[in-house]
Amino acid sequence: MRFMIIVKATPDSEAGRWPEDSDKMFEAMRVYHEDLAKAGVLLDGSGLHPSSKGWRIRYAPDGKRTVVDGPFAESKELIAGYTLIQVRSREEALEWTRRFPNPVGFDQPAEIEVRQLYDMEDFQGIASDSEIEKFRELGMK
Repeated sequence: MRFMIIVKATPDSEAGRWPEDSDKMFEAMRVYHEDLAKAGVLLDGSGLHPSSKGWRIRYAPDGKRTVVDGPFAESKELIAGYTLIQVRSREEALEWTRRFPNPVGFDQPAEIEVRQLYDMEDFQGIASDSEIEKFRELGMK
């Protein structure tokens, strides 16, 4: 089972500002990710640049697409980073995420969100077996 640990953006992360104790935060994140790697459950992880450097594609009912450049309002709705893990159960994912260091610095209010990723098996009965196989050929799980 794969899970994404989502670090929520803050007004500071959206402004490109780092916490005062960023050296301690980075050390804690490094140690945590090393532990994930040693356990063989780390798939990927990274921080994201502020939304001011990003864009969205808006799809209209007529099929037209519009590019909307960032920044985007409501930093609490944005993502500042992520970690992908692969574990045997939801309970194991919960145990790992309980250990996730505070992503905005110690003694600061923060929130992470955890979501399970779909696996190709989850689409059986929804998509044809041949379409699922084509995704697998692309290396998708």
